[in-house]
Amino acid sequence: MRKQTIALLGAAMLAGALGGALFSPAPAQAVAREIIELQESVTQVLTNQQAMQTQMTQNAAVEKTLLDQMTTTINSFNSNMATLQKSVQDLQANSGSSLNSMGTQVQGLADNVSDLQARVGKLDQKLTDAQNTLQSIDAKLASNEPAGSSEPGTPGTSGTPSNDAAPPVSSAPPSSSAPGSSAGPSAMAPSAPSADVLYSNALRDVSGKRYDLATQEFSDYLRYYGGTDLASNAQFYLGEIAYSQGKYADAVTAYSKVIENYPKSFKLAPAHLKKGLALLELNQKTNAERELRAVVRLFPGTDEERRAREKLKELGAPVA
Repeated sequence: MRKQTIALLGAAMLAGALGGALFSPAPAQAVAREIIELQESVTQVLTNQQAMQTQMTQNAAVEKTLLDQMTTTINSFNSNMATLQKSVQDLQANSGSSLNSMGTQVQGLADNVSDLQARVGKLDQKLTDAQNTLQSIDAKLASNEPAGSSEPGTPGTSGTPSNDAAPPVSSAPPSSSAPGSSAGPSAMAPSAPSADVLYSNALRDVSGKRYDLATQEFSDYLRYYGGTDLASNAQFYLGEIAYSQGKYADAVTAYSKVIENYPKSFKLAPAHLKKGLALLELNQKTNAERELRAVVRLFPGTDEERRAREKLKELGAPVA
């Protein structure tokens, strides 16, 4: 019985082995199919990778083209900026000299305006004096008429009327002697034109850069009309002419006369400033800085004060 059971177990094992041998090719076919599918997937991945590489190559070419265009544009922009910068520098250099010339012209115009204002003031005063004179003459004529009308009606006082009538007779010689009295001032300066004409001619010659003629005219103005309101202007312009001609020592002397002789002149601030600049041209730096600091101290808020501060900063000198 035991032998029969063992035989059956052996037969069963043999049958299992034979069955396994019969069914073993089926898993091999499944593996082959998976391998084929994997190969197809790998092929698809490679195809996609190649397509991506082609696209990246095309994008790189486009980017390189754009980069070249941007580089060309930047180079052109830099070139234009350099040209513009040079133009601005040239304009600044030219405008500097133009501004100096314009400053002189504006100063001349300001002086002309001041001259006109002074003339208007004098004309107003003359008109007022003329009106007062006319009123005085009218008053005298009015007061003389009753005396003349009463003269015939006062018998026994014929001597008095004759004395009253004498003033009108004696008043004729003063009027006839008036030209003689007006000849006195002309005898003092027979060759000098009027103050207005002389000053206007001098300003015109300064604007036209006829410096020698303008110097003579301003000097004549100071000689004949040194007590007028525009005498300090004439003295200042003598300094300006000397400065323009490079005669800095003469300019310092002329500006100093403005400062010393005309303490109420509105040319004091520019006289101090230009004296300082002339001293710098003479390499007298200490004296120049003292003049510039005087401008800052005495004339705050003016254009001269601003220019003096800028010059002191440029020299590296303290303001105070």
